[in-house]
Amino acid sequence: MSPLQQRLEEHRMSSSLQENVVEAVETDDTPTPTLTPNPNPDSASASKNGEKPRPPAVCPVRASRVAAFRSLKEVPESIAGLQEYYCNLCLENSKKINPYILHVLQEVDEDIKKGLEKRITLNIAGNNRLIPVERVTDEDFGILSQILESCPYINGLDVRYNVLSDAGAYYAANLLQTQRYLIYLNLMFNDIGPEGGELIAKALHKNTTLKYLRMTGNKIENKGGMFFASMLQINSSLEKLDLGDCDLGMQSVIAFATVLTQNQAIKGINLNRPILYGEQEESTVHLGHMLKENQWLVELHICKHGIKNCGMQKLCDALYLNRSLRYLDISCNKITRDGMEYLADVLKSNTTLEVLDLSFNRIENAGANCLSETLTSHNRSLKVLSVVSNNIEGEGLVALSQSVKTNPTLSNIYIWGNKFDEATCVAYSDLIQMGHLKPNNTDVEPYVVDGHVYLAEVSNGLKKHYYWTPTHRDANSPSSSANFAVLFQ
Repeated sequence: MSPLQQRLEEHRMSSSLQENVVEAVETDDTPTPTLTPNPNPDSASASKNGEKPRPPAVCPVRASRVAAFRSLKEVPESIAGLQEYYCNLCLENSKKINPYILHVLQEVDEDIKKGLEKRITLNIAGNNRLIPVERVTDEDFGILSQILESCPYINGLDVRYNVLSDAGAYYAANLLQTQRYLIYLNLMFNDIGPEGGELIAKALHKNTTLKYLRMTGNKIENKGGMFFASMLQINSSLEKLDLGDCDLGMQSVIAFATVLTQNQAIKGINLNRPILYGEQEESTVHLGHMLKENQWLVELHICKHGIKNCGMQKLCDALYLNRSLRYLDISCNKITRDGMEYLADVLKSNTTLEVLDLSFNRIENAGANCLSETLTSHNRSLKVLSVVSNNIEGEGLVALSQSVKTNPTLSNIYIWGNKFDEATCVAYSDLIQMGHLKPNNTDVEPYVVDGHVYLAEVSNGLKKHYYWTPTHRDANSPSSSANFAVLFQ
């Protein structure tokens, strides 16, 4: 039996023994001395004389059993490996061992033995579909945080899709204050609320090491968003902040836009799907003003902001002056052909924008033709274009295929969800066969049936695995995460 297996067996035996001892102590029938208001006359006289009274008598049988119970929780000082350290901490705190955490720590121990201890990211994602998963609870995370406090070679922690609440956020905040090597923390889609968001945001006031924080899907709401906006006035080390699907309100979105006019550290921010009321597009107006002033932001996600053509015009006015933004995500809005006229005009002079996500709008043929004319004759900086599900028909899709053919810079295009005719299928089949478009750089694949060309969907895109983990490929592969591949190539 290996030392770790022996340790686990001891843990199981000791847990059972602890229960027996507790039961024995609680149900002990041994008679104990009956205490009266004055069981020790000497103590009363001592009190009168100002001396310290002697303690009352205690049952020796009960005392010995309690001492035996406490001795079971003592932990050896020698620790060999993270998995054994984890087992010791669980035993010391009388907590159940999580087999998923144990498995991940075992893999880390193996990497350390191979000399791969530099820049390790601890991946304990609750949506891992390749191995059995027991999702991490607040108590599990409390134990895990104690381990990470003394591990300088672990600089990334991924605990997305678990069941961490505000109590787990307390441990995360404490970890950010004590662990000085952590540069990446992913808390995506847990159950952290406004109070937990406040704890984490305040912990970042003094943290100088964390570079990337993902809070996606935690309902911190407007209150929590305001604490994060305030944090950005103080923190000067955080470079990327993801607050998508966090139920932010108009007040917090405007606060972020205001703070980012001064913050020079943030390079990427995700403000997707806030809870906005009204049709005035106030948030878009403030974000447009921010883009005029901010010359450091590289990546901006404002999906599901209800942006219409008027808001698109405000953003385009800002893009004339902005010289830093390389990735703009305005998918899932209400932009039509008129908005594309403003954008096409900007792209004639803008030389920094490289990735443009227009998915799930309604630009139709007219909007596609506007983009095609600019990309064919003027723009030579855009590398990636997504027009997925934009109600574009054959004419517009063929025009965009001509842009890919003539523009040497435009390397990625995503068109699935539009209305394909045979001319479209032939045009994109020719692009792939002639080498103008690599198969991994688009989301369609041609096939032939009875002499006719058709297009099938393939699992490629800008952020195909943003919300879920695949079983058949790397979630961060260049073909499925083209945004990351292009920006950091």
